[in-house]
Amino acid sequence: MSVSTSISIEQVQAALKELIDPNTQKDFIATKSARNIKVDGGKVSLDVVLPYPAKMVMGQIGKMVEDKIKTLAGVESVQTSIAWKIVAHSVQKGVKLIPGVKNIIAVASGKGGVGKSTTAVNLALALAAEGANVGMLDADIYGPSQPTMLGITGRPESPDGQNLEPMLGHGLQAMSIGFLIDVETPMVWRGPMVTQALEQLLNNTKWKDLDYLIVDLPPGTGDIQLTLAQRVPVTGAVIVTTPQDIALIDARKGLKMFEKVGVPILGVVENMSLHICSQCGHEERIFGEGGGERMCKDYGNEFLGALPLDIRIREETDSGRPTVVAEPESRIAEIYRQIARRVAVKVGDLAVDHSSKFPSIVIQNT
Repeated sequence: MSVSTSISIEQVQAALKELIDPNTQKDFIATKSARNIKVDGGKVSLDVVLPYPAKMVMGQIGKMVEDKIKTLAGVESVQTSIAWKIVAHSVQKGVKLIPGVKNIIAVASGKGGVGKSTTAVNLALALAAEGANVGMLDADIYGPSQPTMLGITGRPESPDGQNLEPMLGHGLQAMSIGFLIDVETPMVWRGPMVTQALEQLLNNTKWKDLDYLIVDLPPGTGDIQLTLAQRVPVTGAVIVTTPQDIALIDARKGLKMFEKVGVPILGVVENMSLHICSQCGHEERIFGEGGGERMCKDYGNEFLGALPLDIRIREETDSGRPTVVAEPESRIAEIYRQIARRVAVKVGDLAVDHSSKFPSIVIQNT
């Protein structure tokens, strides 16, 4: 005669406490991802609500959870529902959120030529590939590159004569000064005009229900960076560098600037970390080794990942089809997606914005 072993919700919770999500690097109970756990005899059902978009890894997460619960004695079947929820997070004090945008992620580098714009567009496309609603703001007024990188031509519409409809490319909502001027027209503007243009592009674009708006900053720590850091609701910043000392010096300046104005650093991406010869396969670290990781160690920030110096990244981005959409199954695209998921997790760890929960108080003379 077989004796049925009954299991409890507490046993299921205990099992999930032992299971580490490879993306959050925490267990599913600590992140409050495991919800609505139900036990009916030997049948277990639960919802897993992740704090990051996870379209590409839903199956993997579901299998992990099911396999773990099935190790409990008495479990006959496990039914899981995997979803994700992206919420708005707190920004600098005194800065209001932008309508239609939950989180703004600035991608910055202290120095030009480190592949920041390429990283920014692939990061945006990777978040979109994971199921998020994503926008791209090209904040480089003097040298806009996102129209070319996203393969977008034409000009944005303005039905009301004041606000602009975002352009669309590979599923991203995008805005750039490059959509409003001729390609060969130089922007001979002083700082105040540039910062005003940036604020108008950001605030006068009718962004539609964005989980993340990626802002591709120009290199340096000048007017545009300070405007963004002080007057734009930035959730967090990603710093892009190469391993060489000369790039790291400027990257450190960019990192310190964001820290001074209270913008959290989400992490550091090291670009061009390794060159693999397309002819013979020889690997060579042209720009040095381990610079990004040393920088993270010095400042207590997370090293998000390293990308190779690969001719395909340049060719695909120049053609208007960045690697994440041109070669979604490639190792490089997977690195971008890993970085994107980690950035989303870091955003998810930040304090939630509750400003929309409170009513507006209006004082009137009666």
